[in-house]
Amino acid sequence: MIVDCAIYEEGRRRDGSVDLPDAYRACRRGGKFAWIGMYEPTAEEFDSLQREFDLHPLAVEDAIHAHQRPKLEVFDDTIFIVLKTARYRDPDEVVEFGEILIFLGKDYILTVRHGEASALKQVRERLEADPDLLKHGPGAVLHAIVDQVVDDYAPALAGLSEDIEQVENEVFSDDRTNPAERIYRLKREVLEFNRAAAPLVDPVDRLAKGHYEQVHPEVRTYFRDVNDHLMRVHDQLEGYRDLLTSILGANLAQVTVRQNADVRRISAIVAILAVPTALAGIYGMNFEHMPELGWTFGYPLVIGVMVIICAVLYRFFRRVGWL
Repeated sequence: MIVDCAIYEEGRRRDGSVDLPDAYRACRRGGKFAWIGMYEPTAEEFDSLQREFDLHPLAVEDAIHAHQRPKLEVFDDTIFIVLKTARYRDPDEVVEFGEILIFLGKDYILTVRHGEASALKQVRERLEADPDLLKHGPGAVLHAIVDQVVDDYAPALAGLSEDIEQVENEVFSDDRTNPAERIYRLKREVLEFNRAAAPLVDPVDRLAKGHYEQVHPEVRTYFRDVNDHLMRVHDQLEGYRDLLTSILGANLAQVTVRQNADVRRISAIVAILAVPTALAGIYGMNFEHMPELGWTFGYPLVIGVMVIICAVLYRFFRRVGWL
């Protein structure tokens, strides 16, 4: 469905409601541009836009069905760019992704949102409060949207960072837990996040370098700042991925060390218990001629020997760290 449709001239929004025919006519007159925002449109709703702006069928198909990899393509005089939005759901430790697909021409910009995408209402309000920037045309809108999407990566990164710190402390704590499954889930979310952000680095860099005439020269400078932020996001995600790999390895080492400690402890206990078991087994045999068998203090002596040997073994295992 169409969420908002507006016509802009000299950085100002035309008053009153605007329907699609009004937007089409305004675009043909020059000096104006239209911004049409849609949310999960159907093929029928997109048909009029496709015919009016001569949009490429492949790009239209991508915009309708979504689930595209972030990219930037050029079809004749139209730039088609796909952005992945991210929102971190902390209780589940999951990054939810949405999509914003943008058609950019010299006198129009079409935005199509899918899923839990970054809200564009605030972007529109912020731009309309800055006529000096908005008068640079649809390229200024494109910059504001990309900037908003990249800025919205920050809370998701902060959520991941907090959970990674928690799982790191858990690995090196004294609690005998094994957070391997949680580490793996976080690593998967980081990889998915990186697949959403990394492909944007090259398109934003090309926009900053002025490869496209649809973007006003004054706006290109702003894309450089967005590119810097995006590079930092990419570097952070790469760092998180490497850190989680190290944490997973450390967790495996911790589990191995704990298992070895358990084996040593059990072996020490078995060795200590073997002494009284052996002596009791010997003296439990039905023979007449046994050492000290007929002596009054024979029984206490054997018990004392058991205790002494067990105590010596216990002290030895404590000294070597097995108990």
